[in-house]
Amino acid sequence: MNILIIAPSWVGDTMMAQGLFKLLKTESPAHTIDVLAPEWTYPLVKRMPEVNDVMLSPFIHGDFKPKERYFFGVSLRTRNYEKAIVLPNTFKSAIIPWAAAIPTRTGWFGECRMGLLNDTRFLNKKKYPRMIERYLALGLLRGAPLPNPYPVPSLSVTESQQHATSQHFQLKIDQSKRILALCPGAAFGAAKCWPPNYFAELARKKQQEGYDIWLFGAKQDAWALDHIALSLNHQCEHFGGRLTLDQTVDLLSLATCIVSNDSGLMHIGAALNKPLFAIFGPTNPEFTPPLSDHAVILTTHLPCQPCGKRICPLKHHHCMIQLTPDYVLAKMREAGF
Repeated sequence: MNILIIAPSWVGDTMMAQGLFKLLKTESPAHTIDVLAPEWTYPLVKRMPEVNDVMLSPFIHGDFKPKERYFFGVSLRTRNYEKAIVLPNTFKSAIIPWAAAIPTRTGWFGECRMGLLNDTRFLNKKKYPRMIERYLALGLLRGAPLPNPYPVPSLSVTESQQHATSQHFQLKIDQSKRILALCPGAAFGAAKCWPPNYFAELARKKQQEGYDIWLFGAKQDAWALDHIALSLNHQCEHFGGRLTLDQTVDLLSLATCIVSNDSGLMHIGAALNKPLFAIFGPTNPEFTPPLSDHAVILTTHLPCQPCGKRICPLKHHHCMIQLTPDYVLAKMREAGF
């Protein structure tokens, strides 16, 4: 079957979508899977071997532009897709496959789009408590059980890719050195972020133990990354805002271990099967956990968790503040790091 997937907008959600791609390929290796992805996740989808072709979406996050979406969909009719799976729950995301006249258009019920989809599913959150399970279910016949175990995201990086990216940034990789990757940002909001001074304290102590410190994040994470770098007298690698997503994958694959907020980089670290210490505050680790046997979830288990808010509604941020650097260090040492 020739299948078009309308990808989600966020990095972590895109990693979850890879489980669906794997499921479809397991169902039939002859399936051709094309993905329409936004610019910021395009390099990541290009790394997924299950995908035949990645099309760059001409629409930025927040664009409605129904007329433009209609004509873009019309332009896809020559590709003769037989099925579309729409992963975002928005009305606008369903316009393109409808305009492309794709015979079967599958997605969850949302935003009055039943006229655009003709295989609308109604979500049972208890049956599918995890985001990845909700994506996987759209690749199965209505009501069919999920496979057990089901496929999870995975990324592989070749030595040549690691070498090329390291050379690009003039990194001298010493195989005897241990690298601690820190990911202190999160697109969701400030409540999701462990305090930068906690990351800095953790970094100083691990540096004293002989670790090299590498900092990862987007331009909007500069406030946290710069604070950590300053506390280390800039004796670290600061990659904030300097990397494409595929370069981020290459360099994270070189890390000995990773400490991250609940973020897209956390899911990339899990997909790389790196030892990962994932910090959860207002978000629910049952909904979007790092899907790796090498991941340790760190949370304070307060009664107010998970609130799901971008800013702490109680104004104390205890879910993060009470998760101390000493506690995280102890958990790392328990795991041998």
